Amino acid sequence: MNFRMVLVANRVALFVVYFWFGVLKVIGLSPATGLVTDLAHVTLPFFEADKFIVLFGIFECLVGIMWLWPKLAKIAFWLTVFHLITTFLPTFFLPEAAWNQFLTPSLVGQYIIKNLVILASIFTLYFASNPSKRKLMY
Repeated sequence: MNFRMVLVANRVALFVVYFWFGVLKVIGLSPATGLVTDLAHVTLPFFEADKFIVLFGIFECLVGIMWLWPKLAKIAFWLTVFHLITTFLPTFFLPEAAWNQFLTPSLVGQYIIKNLVILASIFTLYFASNPSKRKLMY
């Protein structure tokens, strides 16, 4: 498998995860609904959680679609960074949901921490899509 195929596999994987999870939020079947609702109440008390979840799901779908086009990688990168920051918020704002005890994540915490893999993937795509930044990869 060559590097180009690895990049395509990364793009498709990001699309699948973001689009699928986004659609689940939009249609009201996401297992993350309770967590997102709790986080929205803490961080966005002025926003109706039900509407926020749907909008957040649409946002995730759009980010997923953007990863399919290399020309949109820079925009998709920054939107994904924003998204990942929001996904890490429960570790601080809802520690009872994210941690069983010190340095022992709950299942929710593990779900959040695995986003570090997504972060590594988007950095790979970002640098591979920007020739002027490739020299920073090595």
